Amino acid sequence: MPIQLRTFVSVKKKRTYTRNKDYCVAFGKNVRKLRKAKGISSQQKLADLSDLELSQINRIELGLINTSISHVEAIAEALGEHPKVLMDFEWKRKKKSN
Repeated sequence: MPIQLRTFVSVKKKRTYTRNKDYCVAFGKNVRKLRKAKGISSQQKLADLSDLELSQINRIELGLINTSISHVEAIAEALGEHPKVLMDFEWKRKKKSN
């Protein structure tokens, strides 16, 4: 008896990707503040300590990207801090308009 193969068509839902620019900028400013407070004067040194690319550290500090929690952990480790310290900053949530 021959094997019947079924073909399934997957209908993917369109996902919307959101990035809160203000939050990313505030996070990046906090990373820069902590880096400097720890006496790490250059982004290159932080990149070396965290095993991330210099360009990645630069984009994080400028708030240009929505970084991953793995990168947050790597940066926190390099700074000798708990990841929650990197997330401890002030920012104002903008109200969504309907």
